[in-house]
Amino acid sequence: MDILQILLSESFWAASLRIATPLIFGVMGALLCEKSGVLNLGIEGIFAAGAMCGWMAVWLGAGLWGGALIAALAGAFFGLIHGILTVPLGLSQHVSGLGVTLFATSLSYFTYRTALPNVSSPPRIEPFRALDIPLLSDIPFLGPVLFQQTAMTMLALLVVGLVWYVLNRTALGVALQAVGDNPDSVDAQGLSVYGLRIGAVMVGSSLMALGGAFLTMSAFDAFFFGMVNGRGWICIALVIFASWKPGKALLGALLFGAFDALQVRLQTEVGAMVPGQVFLMAPYVLSIIALVVAARKAEYPRALLTPWFKGQR
Repeated sequence: MDILQILLSESFWAASLRIATPLIFGVMGALLCEKSGVLNLGIEGIFAAGAMCGWMAVWLGAGLWGGALIAALAGAFFGLIHGILTVPLGLSQHVSGLGVTLFATSLSYFTYRTALPNVSSPPRIEPFRALDIPLLSDIPFLGPVLFQQTAMTMLALLVVGLVWYVLNRTALGVALQAVGDNPDSVDAQGLSVYGLRIGAVMVGSSLMALGGAFLTMSAFDAFFFGMVNGRGWICIALVIFASWKPGKALLGALLFGAFDALQVRLQTEVGAMVPGQVFLMAPYVLSIIALVVAARKAEYPRALLTPWFKGQR
């Protein structure tokens, strides 16, 4: 009965959406990259870079939206590195992605330590505050869950709709999906395979960095080591769970957010009787089970992980 009360409460679903927000940014970014045929395993490091750059920009006086913009630009920079290594040079997408993760994470921590060498605890910033949209926030259940979130959560939901629209209703989306399935056909139409893939990786990496920026500018008010905590790898798994569809990707992120929110509440209810590690691993175990069930029927982009060189057939 206690679990049922939790699942029916407004606060539970509001927390689920809040926890899911960085995953929504990340999974949309990973989806764009993979739709173009490029796997981006640099996501974990790009999350860390976005978190650090966004927080530091705000701390230095850039403002919250200025920090978000700088975080997105940092993500685009690392996306450009990954895109150049994997698209025109045709290097291993796995190795390049892991290299970007190590480089971005290490550079973020190095920058933090260099800028603040004598600080024992990170400086605090004024983060995004929860919105209270008139009339909409008063709607029973839906108002507190959806319309009392921060601006970055609303932006994440907007990104889902925008990605869906671009992929399914625009010529750019058709070209992007075609380059992930059959790049030769795109080249035959006179379009740049390299340009489309690198552009998709840069935009996708920008979204990933916004997921990291959410952690320091909305969920928390400071940057600290280890705060990404594997969220990037969860996003990679969620793309497969969603079969590369934005709507299902949103559902997967919300599902993980609900698992995580539930384990926090269950620790409060029965934490004395069950080791805390059981609750901490529960969202990941449940996500793995959901992934295994869904991935069996997933239809992946046919040119994913396959290098393409102009003039070669």
